Amino acid sequence: MRYLLVEDNLDLAEAISNRLALDGHAVDHAGSLADADDCLAVARYDLILLDVMLPDGDGREFLVKRRAELQTPVIVLTARSRVSDRVGALDGGADDYVTKPFDFSELEARCRAVLRRRGGVARNEIALGAAIFDPLAGTLHHAGRTLDLRNREIRLLEVFARFPGQILSKGQLMDRLFSHDVDVTENAIEVYVGRLRRRIQDMGLRIETVRGLGYRMEPAET
Repeated sequence: MRYLLVEDNLDLAEAISNRLALDGHAVDHAGSLADADDCLAVARYDLILLDVMLPDGDGREFLVKRRAELQTPVIVLTARSRVSDRVGALDGGADDYVTKPFDFSELEARCRAVLRRRGGVARNEIALGAAIFDPLAGTLHHAGRTLDLRNREIRLLEVFARFPGQILSKGQLMDRLFSHDVDVTENAIEVYVGRLRRRIQDMGLRIETVRGLGYRMEPAET
């Protein structure tokens, strides 16, 4: 998953980014609302973590103004804990609200919950044909077998799971898997897709190469 973190506290931003990166997520950091606008202009995000008090304005006002065209789920981060503050953020378009200081495990859980709700899923498990994918546990189950996945494999499979049957270009996969500051080529995507394809080939799934267009994941033919 690719996250946009809008936070002017550099130490906190680095801590959040590092924690999410451990799970294989790509995180772009914006230290101001202007920087956030720049990021949103060039990339698509699965989730936005938005601070309230920023150098060039209020994150809640930013959200209200952008909500009509911004379909990405948003979690507001703030030190304000009054009920009226929480209600204001939620009414302004936030999908959730986390009060500072917070435990990183809680933040991660709230991110997963928001993404599940947006995807219409009540549990962590995702049905992929006859296989069951659990991105939290990092496992893929099929016909009584369990495959343990590595972090990059989990995130790549997560991307394919969000767009079932759709062709995803190498550029789209790069955009979902890596942040702006990571220097990566399309050859790296070929390597990651090739590794995942080999690992899931006996788990009821196949990744098809669509020449000149990209890749598509579908249930394997029986």
